[in-house]
Amino acid sequence: MEHSGGGLNGSERMLRLNRSRALKMARSTHAYVRGNTAKFYDWLAQSRSAAHLPDGPTSWICGDCHLGNLGPIAAADGQIDIQIRDLDQSVIGNPAHDLIRLGLSLASAARGSDLPGVTTARMIEEMVDGYARAMARPITEGEEGETPEPNVVKAVKRQALGRRWRHLLSQMEDGDLQLPRGKKFWPLEPAEDKALKALFKDPAVTAMVLALNRRDEGDKVRLLDAAFWKKGCSSLGNLRYAALLGIGGTRKQPADYALIDLKEALTAVARSSDPSAMPADHAQRVVAGALALAPNLGERMLATHVLGRPMVMRELLPQDLKLEVAQFSRGEATKAARYLAYVVGLAHARQMDREARRWWQDAVRRRQSATLDAPGWLWESVVDMTGVHEAAYLEHCRAYALSAQDG
Repeated sequence: MEHSGGGLNGSERMLRLNRSRALKMARSTHAYVRGNTAKFYDWLAQSRSAAHLPDGPTSWICGDCHLGNLGPIAAADGQIDIQIRDLDQSVIGNPAHDLIRLGLSLASAARGSDLPGVTTARMIEEMVDGYARAMARPITEGEEGETPEPNVVKAVKRQALGRRWRHLLSQMEDGDLQLPRGKKFWPLEPAEDKALKALFKDPAVTAMVLALNRRDEGDKVRLLDAAFWKKGCSSLGNLRYAALLGIGGTRKQPADYALIDLKEALTAVARSSDPSAMPADHAQRVVAGALALAPNLGERMLATHVLGRPMVMRELLPQDLKLEVAQFSRGEATKAARYLAYVVGLAHARQMDREARRWWQDAVRRRQSATLDAPGWLWESVVDMTGVHEAAYLEHCRAYALSAQDG
């Protein structure tokens, strides 16, 4: 049974978060893949396919490109697009790494849906086609792509379009301007409370909040409530806060609200091909990666510090959702692979000139097998990574079961 974090000190809170992370990763192979980014890069470097990976055009990459890190993202002007939604691991690196990690995520989701191996092969082929099409035809902001959205994407996008503020604040009772303490929102320690109160008096922070949704520059921004936020999987164990702000009006009756996500930015485990070209501050690195890869998100993010630690601040919008795939059908699996690779391809392509895009498109499309319409390095990497993650997942479950018995 999961309990609230009330009354925990820092070390007790960390222990609770680490246990939650281990439980999440034990739920399925796909969950284990999502929560194990560091091992992915270690195992990829040790794999038989490592020597065959092409050096793609140097660009910002997601670094943790799995299914859950793609979804509808609202821009400041209300436009909703499917983009990369988590840039914690973004680095200047090899775009091949994003393709391999997306392929691994799709393969593990397919296995979780009891789809045959031949479907995984077709998914990798469709991935290559969707990604290459993005390289051939970069889309300017606001244009519709030529790759149709699969039903699973249409469904989450419809849900995003229908969401309003009441969905973000659904757990609050009328007139109660506080984040509900319980499983997700935990009380702050005194030093955290003091630091967050000071943060939301910073002119740079209030200016960013007011800039979104064309708010009046003269409106007063008030911190109504803040809490430690137990959220995510791979980020569990790091600092994360939620802050509820009142905009304009009075403290008891604000004219508008803003829900802020403050997330600690740590050293990236994704491999960078040019570390000197990135900001040294990890929060600034994440924001720079977001502006390059997911402008809808990047334009409402700010690099800051809390208690001396680099933090990324962003305003949450009701339309921000992640793509959750509980069960894939065969047809949906291949369509999703094609479309999501297209989305990732657009994120990469907008950073490349025409010559680089043409060269990289040819490299991605290059067949090395008479039986598979995909490059050998991609298929070999996905197969290698699927095998090692399956084995590690079973070992993780064994270790978790033992620790749960001891606990």
